[in-house]
Amino acid sequence: MAAAVLSGVLLYAGAPSARANDWENCNRRAAYAEFRLHQSVVYFGFYSPQAAYWRHERLEAYEQLERFQRREWREHERREHEWRDHHRDYNEQRHHRARDRDEDRDWDRR
Repeated sequence: MAAAVLSGVLLYAGAPSARANDWENCNRRAAYAEFRLHQSVVYFGFYSPQAAYWRHERLEAYEQLERFQRREWREHERREHEWRDHHRDYNEQRHHRARDRDEDRDWDRR
């Protein structure tokens, strides 16, 4: 029983950090590939197999970074869209309440 509880606590304790480091991991991977490409070009030459390998790794790192940025941008757009919908509905309701009050005043004046 104690082992099950301990494993459950450890499972949930490590979960939040997985999402938080995505941006840093992408940047770190791209920077490392860039650094290794530079080293390969300096030590082995521009057309060496090592440089070709690190060019490929750098390309994959930048593609992953772009995918992450696009996903973040889509989430940002979705949240902004929801915010605008909420405030549009609120403003429409406020407008209708004000219009109803004006009609009530006009009715009282008759």
